[in-house]
Amino acid sequence: MANVSDIVEQMRQTPKGIRFADACRVCDCFFGKPRQKGSSHRIYKTIWQGDPRVNIQNVKGKAKAYQVRQILRAIERLEYESHSK
Repeated sequence: MANVSDIVEQMRQTPKGIRFADACRVCDCFFGKPRQKGSSHRIYKTIWQGDPRVNIQNVKGKAKAYQVRQILRAIERLEYESHSK
């Protein structure tokens, strides 16, 4: 099983074809437990005003590519803001 940093690197290289379970592991690590779980969607709350969530959807075991890119942007923003302080 790949660790979270390996999955994030894979997401950066190829956002298409990322397993939903791997996307969930990354989001759990960076954003905590999902606010909604149990359907085909998982919604994670972020710390920012105006853009308060990351939503990922399970489509035949894969996460949608545009949602993977949203996860990556949220991680980059989180890392940038943590280093700026």
